[in-house]
Amino acid sequence: MGLNDTPSGNRFTIGLFGPRNAGKSSLVNKLLGQELVLTSEVAGTTTDPVYKSMELLPLGPVLFIDTAGLDDEGELGLKRVDKSYEILRKCDLAVFVLDATRHESQFPEMAREFLAEAGKRKLPAVVAINKYEGGAEEAEIRSQFDLPADIAPVCTNALNGTGIDRLKQAIVSAARFEEPEIGLTDGIVNAGDVVLLVTPIDSAAPKGRLILPQQQVIRDILDKGAMALVSKEAEVKSALAALGRSPDIVITDSQAFKSVANDIPADMPLTSFSIIFSRQKGNLELQLRGALALGTLAAGDKVLISEGCTHHRQCNDIGTVKIPKLVRKVQPDVEFDWTSGGEYPGDLSKYKLIIHCGACMLNRREMQYRLREADAQGVPIANYGMVIAYCNGILERAIRPFGLRRIDNGF
Repeated sequence: MGLNDTPSGNRFTIGLFGPRNAGKSSLVNKLLGQELVLTSEVAGTTTDPVYKSMELLPLGPVLFIDTAGLDDEGELGLKRVDKSYEILRKCDLAVFVLDATRHESQFPEMAREFLAEAGKRKLPAVVAINKYEGGAEEAEIRSQFDLPADIAPVCTNALNGTGIDRLKQAIVSAARFEEPEIGLTDGIVNAGDVVLLVTPIDSAAPKGRLILPQQQVIRDILDKGAMALVSKEAEVKSALAALGRSPDIVITDSQAFKSVANDIPADMPLTSFSIIFSRQKGNLELQLRGALALGTLAAGDKVLISEGCTHHRQCNDIGTVKIPKLVRKVQPDVEFDWTSGGEYPGDLSKYKLIIHCGACMLNRREMQYRLREADAQGVPIANYGMVIAYCNGILERAIRPFGLRRIDNGF
């Protein structure tokens, strides 16, 4: 991935939902302007969510997600429906697609249920009536599908391209942006600063590439007019000597926290990539309270370790090996569960603590959902970097650049 590419976690995310064979995949292709998504007249062709990126002006970089039909049947079909609703968590806008040739009662009911769920999440929604052949007025279509009065349907036909521009305009008009994400190094890096980045070579990264968080932080530093010196953990002392001056801050991979803290002066600002992403995508104060909850774990407690991405597990993987080993130094008799990618349990009540990755592959809406669910269910949630810092006795130092200070069991 090039440094100028926009990661999916930073794109405006638009999901297409609706019954099987309503033409969701065909609409995605028309919106993209390319035949990139498999289509068929056979109902249920789309079984797993399909992700496609594009530029949609004036929104900018967007991510379209094509989902399986919400009327799927059978044991496997119901799992697909659950997966489609799971996708709703990360969407910034939903397009609900109905088939103009079918008026069966379950479709209006499905639409009402979906739109109600979107409304509960304060998620803007657009309704597209696809396979429209013309002739019917909007009022007639609204009556046929029993749509709410505040929904203005967009009539489309993905086969001949009718209404695609109107659908794009409806998406742009309905789009609402949350507060802009804070820049990765906002408040801790300024123009002219020198930043030492400690980046161990991740064995899970493709050969010749840095992992995504490292790439994005480097770009953010350069955009600020600051300078970055990049080294591996074994060369930290040499890097400091080569600079000839103290860096304004050291940002390290969390896995190297202990060795880096030992190799730099105690008063030198220090934090980690993971904590930086935690602040951008989530709520640093909430996750700090979660890190402090490590000290309250008791024998037999269950901890959930959740990663936002899926990758090949290495023999010394951070989520399945390193963090459990560190946590067991605090409380030897805890038990662990793991989730990855889009997986995130609805019922968190059996857990005493959730430890989450930095969420570089998740968008802010999805991470906010996870934090809200944990907080609503009374389960502390922490970040990888904070947990590693806590277990190594440097949590207060790691959060100090953000103006947070730990005081006893608070901050």
